Amino acid sequence: MLKTIFLTFILINLSTSLLFALEISLQGAKEKHQPYSILHLKAKDKFLCQEIKNDYDVTVEIVCAFSKSPSKEFKNTQNSFFEINTEIKKKTFFLIIKPFEKMKLYPMIFDLTKEETVFTPNVELSSRWMIIGYKDEIPYIKSHPNSDVSINFPFTLSQDKFPYVGSLDIKGNPVHVKRVGDVTEYIKIKKLYEDKKYDFCLELINEVIRAYPNSLFKAELLFYKIRVHSKLKESEKVVEVANAYLRDYSSDENVAEVLSLIAKAYYKTGLNTDADYFFDRLFSEHADSLYAYWGYIYKGEMLESDGSSSKARAIYQKVVNTTKDIDIAIEAAYRLAKNHMLNSNIKEAAKYTKKIVNAKPQYFLEKMYKSMDLMYGFVDNEDYISGASIAKAIFDNINSNYDEYEELSRDIGIWLSKSKNKKEALVALNIYLQKFEDGRFAEEVQVAKDSLFFDVSDANFTTKLSNFNALMKEYSGDSIGDKAIYEKAKLLVGNRNFRDAIDMEDQLLNLDPEEYKDIPLLINDAAIGTMQQALGEKECSSVLVISSKYKIDLSSEWDDGVYECAMKGADFALAKKMAERNFKSKDLDQRKKWLYRYIKVDFATGNYSDVIEASKELITLIEKDDNSPYRDIFRYRFDTYQRLENSNKMVEAIIDIENEYKQDYVDIDRYVAVMTVGSEKKDSNLVINYGEKVLKIQNLSDSYPQSPFIEFTLYQAYLDKDDNNDAMDVIKSLDSVELSNKDRARQKYLLGSILEKLWRDDEAQEAYNQAIDADKDSAWAELARGAKKI
Repeated sequence: MLKTIFLTFILINLSTSLLFALEISLQGAKEKHQPYSILHLKAKDKFLCQEIKNDYDVTVEIVCAFSKSPSKEFKNTQNSFFEINTEIKKKTFFLIIKPFEKMKLYPMIFDLTKEETVFTPNVELSSRWMIIGYKDEIPYIKSHPNSDVSINFPFTLSQDKFPYVGSLDIKGNPVHVKRVGDVTEYIKIKKLYEDKKYDFCLELINEVIRAYPNSLFKAELLFYKIRVHSKLKESEKVVEVANAYLRDYSSDENVAEVLSLIAKAYYKTGLNTDADYFFDRLFSEHADSLYAYWGYIYKGEMLESDGSSSKARAIYQKVVNTTKDIDIAIEAAYRLAKNHMLNSNIKEAAKYTKKIVNAKPQYFLEKMYKSMDLMYGFVDNEDYISGASIAKAIFDNINSNYDEYEELSRDIGIWLSKSKNKKEALVALNIYLQKFEDGRFAEEVQVAKDSLFFDVSDANFTTKLSNFNALMKEYSGDSIGDKAIYEKAKLLVGNRNFRDAIDMEDQLLNLDPEEYKDIPLLINDAAIGTMQQALGEKECSSVLVISSKYKIDLSSEWDDGVYECAMKGADFALAKKMAERNFKSKDLDQRKKWLYRYIKVDFATGNYSDVIEASKELITLIEKDDNSPYRDIFRYRFDTYQRLENSNKMVEAIIDIENEYKQDYVDIDRYVAVMTVGSEKKDSNLVINYGEKVLKIQNLSDSYPQSPFIEFTLYQAYLDKDDNNDAMDVIKSLDSVELSNKDRARQKYLLGSILEKLWRDDEAQEAYNQAIDADKDSAWAELARGAKKI
């Protein structure tokens, strides 16, 4: 069983760049139950192979050298007889074959399928070499030792050759074929037609027909004459020659094409009835021919010329849907695109244009100027992508020798820049600037390229910001400059640089509001971001300014911070707004917190009736929570009653405070207020009750802010109740309190007075003297002097 491994390597000389092919064929088989393997090496050029033998005349390796190096790495391979490795030294590529058994090298310089004579070669270079790997004996080949004096005779093997007889006529006589001139000229005609040299082609056809009126190629000559007249748009001549052709050669293989061309020619000359006759023949007699499809296209063209646009469109659509020929399909698609364009169906026109661009863009070059009309039609209807696709299809298939070359390059980039394909536009604009550095449209293209920065830049934030600033400066007052302002603001907002964005407010408001309709939203986003950042940094003044200027309404998650800043800045309207939208929360903790805050705002703004009502609800909510942070609602309620001068409610409220806070220094003023209520009501008990509590609080804190008022008031209350001893004690307690001279004079006078009532005259006199000494010019000193005289 033969096993073959065939490897083909393409090697490239790196210095000369010449293509170099090497074929390696490795085969294995058996002969007389003994396996063997054959390695074939074949190249286009001759190469060297040599056997390397050891001292015992045994081949230990074979080395083959090539002057060209491979472009790709050769993977080492092996079988049971050979191991094939590679090596490159000094730009020379080596194949190194080592045996696992025995091997023998033979040059293969004869092709036995072509050559009859062979001999034993002794060469170092050959384009083919064969290496046989074997175990004991070489299969099929007998080796004999060569004598130095022997002659290497060639061996020839040829089979008997039969006589050769050429063409015979019907009688069996040889036919002598003489080459005639019309054959050569016919070949030239075909070549001229293929090269589109129609005038020369027609001239040669006429010459051949005159020279060889009975030529065997008469049908072909007339056929090409019809084709040439059609290409030259000589419709009347097409009709003339085609009628003659169809009369004489009705069964020729080219009849279908001639029928399509004569039908087209008839309609071009205005003879539509005759055209229909030949169209019908074409469609009925040659329905499966490619030229039947061309006939449909020509008939569609005729229908369009008669104003039957929809019928023509149906025919073109049928051709596109049924033909398998790419050129016919493209032609029909082109007609459909133009038809839809003329009927203002731009979307459908674009669909078929795209099909042509994808399948055969060079088609537009074949109809360059008509295609450019279609191209400008797309642009006029603002389908810049389709227009640019036609422009690119033409541009890619022409060179700078065309007058339209530079303008098309410009148009591709400019039109794409107006479409959604911004990256493609940038590529096209760069191509123009590279090809036409100082071109007619360089400035326009550069401006378009700059404007694309807003859509295709992948730069980082810092680079983009720098570019926007440069564009704002370069195009100040221009649409690009305006776009740079807008995009810079968007960039700043997108990167949370809200303060910088809000600083651009005046520039943004100067932009065209019709073009940049979201400017108010952009400014609002910047303001919101700035306000949120200010809240995070506790910059309450900024929070209040932004809130007031931009009427910002943040989400509820920011209500705490806004409320605190509003209270700090005395923006009670904003604070109340925050409280009002939260104090009815279904979350009990939130409800208590915001109800408390609502009360604080109302208290600060003097809305006392709301304070009283809200405090009732809050007290109900917290009455069972001894550790509630909102228990100072009792104080707010007392203070509200105090401001309302509701003395009865003050007395009720102070009891709640006393129960809640016992005797807290914070409430000392409230106790004094109740004492004042007692004084006004002549309620000595009330005065004494809270006066004594004030004294106790002061003594515990070693602070006497209410002295001597509290002692003087208590003194009077004690007197009113004829409690002279307590009156003496309270007024005497002022001895240790620092007083003004006037108050000291009063205190000593009152002390002397109460001592006198207690029949402690000596002490009373001493007290009067002290009153006089404290402030001799005061009214109290005068009263003391009067008391001493009594």
